Amino acid sequence: MAAEKKDIIKPFRLTQQEADRLKKQAQERGMKESEYIRLLLSQKPNDYPEIRILLKDLINEVNAIGNNINQITRNYNSKLYRTEDRELLCAYMKKLNLTVREAADKIGGSV
Repeated sequence: MAAEKKDIIKPFRLTQQEADRLKKQAQERGMKESEYIRLLLSQKPNDYPEIRILLKDLINEVNAIGNNINQITRNYNSKLYRTEDRELLCAYMKKLNLTVREAADKIGGSV
């Protein structure tokens, strides 16, 4: 699909602090200021690199915890289950819940 032609110009005023903040945030994302403003208008969280990084880290954390839980389950099925395994399992689940909650808070949702 061809890009839609951008032929409308909207002049507006900013304070020096607002202009500096806009410039800085656009540069941090490797975008032009106009592109960044259009991104903010579109409200597409997947377009934000910091959210993609946060979600990637969350997925890695969940995978690591899942591997640990699988090891505990394998020990249980092999009759090698120890009481420490139960404590570890509870700790992993608490860590998982905390990590998901932190990610949701950073993104702006609630869990």
